[in-house]
Amino acid sequence: MSGAPVIRRARTSDVRAIRALVAPLAERRVLVSKEAVTYFESLQEFRVAELDGRVVGCGALHVMWEDLAEIRTLAVAADQRGTGLGGRLLEVLVEDAREIGVERLFCLTFETDFFVRHGFEVIEGQAVPTDVYAELLRSYDEGVAEFLDLERVKPNTLGNTRMLRTL
Repeated sequence: MSGAPVIRRARTSDVRAIRALVAPLAERRVLVSKEAVTYFESLQEFRVAELDGRVVGCGALHVMWEDLAEIRTLAVAADQRGTGLGGRLLEVLVEDAREIGVERLFCLTFETDFFVRHGFEVIEGQAVPTDVYAELLRSYDEGVAEFLDLERVKPNTLGNTRMLRTL
């Protein structure tokens, strides 16, 4: 008999499992597909949920600016959906954000109802002042480009909703 999934920091040995969780969602264009190297480079941002030795959920917190971070790659295995695991993972990432001094969380999602239940609101326009926007334009990160709503990422993000939560 198995208990509840344990949420912990991701390890390099989890990258294959994270990619396997993301793959069907990326095929449906719910999540953006990324190369393996990208997961290794951002591994410290990830938390995973493990149940009976199997990774059944993941999520990442990507710092974008002094007071702003993005919730990324939040995914739960099909057999764990509806159990509250996604919400548990999100709240652990929220705690991580608080610990490091982030005051606002951004996400780009199709799952608006889920994020509204967790305190996010739909935003229009920019969530940062003009000077910060100018600094963020210097980033090579595709997620930052999505946050800034740049034209070059529009084909990847059509239909997604931009949301924000203040902590």
